[in-house]
Amino acid sequence: MPKAAAFLSLLLITTCIAHGAGDAVAADPWQEPDVVQQPAAIVLTGEWQLLHQNTGVSAMHMQLLPGDFLLMFDRTDSGPSNISLNALSPCAASTAAGGGGGVGAVDCTAHSVLLDLRSNTLRPYPLATNPWCSSAALLPNGTLLQTGGFSNGDRIARLFSPSTGWVDLPSFLAVRRWYATDILLADGRVLILGGRRQFNFEFFPRDDVPQLTLFPFLDETTDMDAEDNLYPFLHLLPDGTVFAFANDRAVVFDPYNRAPLRRLPAIPGGVPRNYPSSGSSVLLPLRPESPSHAEVLVCGGAPRGAYRLALRNGTFVPADRTCGRIAPTDANPVWAMEEMPLPRVMGDMVLLPTGDVLIVNGAAAGTAGWELGREPVTYPVLYKPDMQLGARFEVLAASTIPRMYHSSATLDTYGRVLVGGSNPHVGYVFANVTYPTELSLEAFLPPYLDARLDGVRPQLVAAPAEVVYGEATAVRFEVPGGAVSGGPEEVRVAAVAPAFATHSFGMNQRVVPLAMGTVAQLDAGIYEAQVAAPPSPAVAPPGYYLWFVLHAGVPSTAAWVRMRPLGAAT
Repeated sequence: MPKAAAFLSLLLITTCIAHGAGDAVAADPWQEPDVVQQPAAIVLTGEWQLLHQNTGVSAMHMQLLPGDFLLMFDRTDSGPSNISLNALSPCAASTAAGGGGGVGAVDCTAHSVLLDLRSNTLRPYPLATNPWCSSAALLPNGTLLQTGGFSNGDRIARLFSPSTGWVDLPSFLAVRRWYATDILLADGRVLILGGRRQFNFEFFPRDDVPQLTLFPFLDETTDMDAEDNLYPFLHLLPDGTVFAFANDRAVVFDPYNRAPLRRLPAIPGGVPRNYPSSGSSVLLPLRPESPSHAEVLVCGGAPRGAYRLALRNGTFVPADRTCGRIAPTDANPVWAMEEMPLPRVMGDMVLLPTGDVLIVNGAAAGTAGWELGREPVTYPVLYKPDMQLGARFEVLAASTIPRMYHSSATLDTYGRVLVGGSNPHVGYVFANVTYPTELSLEAFLPPYLDARLDGVRPQLVAAPAEVVYGEATAVRFEVPGGAVSGGPEEVRVAAVAPAFATHSFGMNQRVVPLAMGTVAQLDAGIYEAQVAAPPSPAVAPPGYYLWFVLHAGVPSTAAWVRMRPLGAAT
């Protein structure tokens, strides 16, 4: 959205708030208000807020849930956390790998916490099995499916909701899953793919065919000394196929017929992008004017051999600074390469409601793994996919907290990016190390949340609780300044699927701008926009989305809207 980007950069607020509410109704509702003052251009770089100094756990895994809850959890074998279980919750036998506890010791601390974003209060939850380096997807009913992990958790599927807590499904998985990836498919099933030495996939819920399907692509992309293909990047394409990226290669495959469709060109440069060379990836927003077109962005990573050098002799080679962009839906896809302003490994890429991408966390040298990263990159970078090549990146305000291995980041209901975690140690270590275990939770406020934009920031008044595919519906919003700036073309509605964030990848996040109809003024400063729900479950899989209204590139707080599965009565 180039207009929005220009608006945010120049911050011409006074042109949007000059009229009173009464004038807005009496006059042409799309008339540009009188210019009272033309301020100097101001560059907005965002700001950081500390939400919690100590959440009790290091947020290795993070998921936003319907109802405005943030679930954060760690591993259960890192020793006691810094938050106790409730008095009625059962203690667990200690399985500490490096955090203390001997034979017969018990652990009465929590390894998962739920943050209520509305009250900023934390609640601990007992976690019976170990989800270390696991994967997850939000099911269409709003329950989190969480799969795999380590030791007693590697074949467990878990279900979580705030009302029930964790429910284990013992031995649900056909094989152990450690460093796998989960993706929600168009039919509401979850594809669970890969993991250490697992070149196969399976489904939740199970279907009536053999549980495991071989996926040789993962075997082919395994580096003998470092793997470099764990946590493969998976993206659901608008034709229902799946884009899979591992190491430096990609394929498109049909999960239903269990067959690869085609191989894509390798990303230029030969740099591995998956764990432990951990780059990151997003599916760029799917536009309603071209619903069959999709583009994937892959950024950062570490040169081949970087893991071995860091592990064996403490040589921390510079991280990669390139991004590759490809349209896998094209007849002959090719990678377009560009460079970030800063090199980065272990960075998180977060889709924003504007359609831009925030790249945050990570290091400028080394790789993922215990003690293997150096030179924290504390500056987030904004990537604007609609800008011209060479003008897409902006460096934003830095945090004061290094976020290294086992950090995470995700978008919340308010348009903030929540950032937590960082623990490059076997246990919780807070002193006498270069990068202590981090228990804090920050919120990064992108430039669009600058208070100087409040005069044009829309306030969402009403949105549907549930929609069906292609349904015509409406959202109602208020503009504090009274008049919509620039006409109806400056109003947009975006549906954002919340991500499961871990190990530099946000599984299942996607932005789907909605097809816009008319925008009508109902009262002083009150408007109603007609929109069409996403056209198909391949464009927007069933389940819960954050619907944001954007006015002049500035988003509102979001409403939770459920995409009803096809054929579902409820």
